Amino acid sequence: MKELTEYRVRLIEKLVAAAGGFRKACLAVQDPYAPLEAGGWNVHQVAAHTRDVDKLVYGLRVRRTAQEDNPEFQNFDGDAYMAEHYDANEPLDKMLDGFVESLEAQAEMLKKLPVEAWARKSRHATLGSGFTLQTWVERNLAHIEEHLENVKRGS
Repeated sequence: MKELTEYRVRLIEKLVAAAGGFRKACLAVQDPYAPLEAGGWNVHQVAAHTRDVDKLVYGLRVRRTAQEDNPEFQNFDGDAYMAEHYDANEPLDKMLDGFVESLEAQAEMLKKLPVEAWARKSRHATLGSGFTLQTWVERNLAHIEEHLENVKRGS
């Protein structure tokens, strides 16, 4: 149990560090509107997407799984959401500041949870059942790290 507790503490630390690293990498890009790869999204779009996925997908799933009894989550189409909601005029620094604040708040919530809360279950409409709170935290971290690497490679 000690190893699992230590893993979760490191997971929370990595989540906050990844958010800060993502913010720093995005703000270091000289032209946030230049595509990261031919025909692909630019840093501003990647930042909006990563923020929105934390807010509307993984962060939401973490909070609801912690608070509700076996909640069910619908599929999320990130491309469709971006097509409808992306705002190229949104200030990048404010977007990223809010993203980091959200992850810091999520980390504080996670730190206060009892050990057994990490094993709370949830369901996904298309992927099935058995998703634990820990799974959603891990997926949120993986998503942030994936886009952090994309930004670093493309800049």
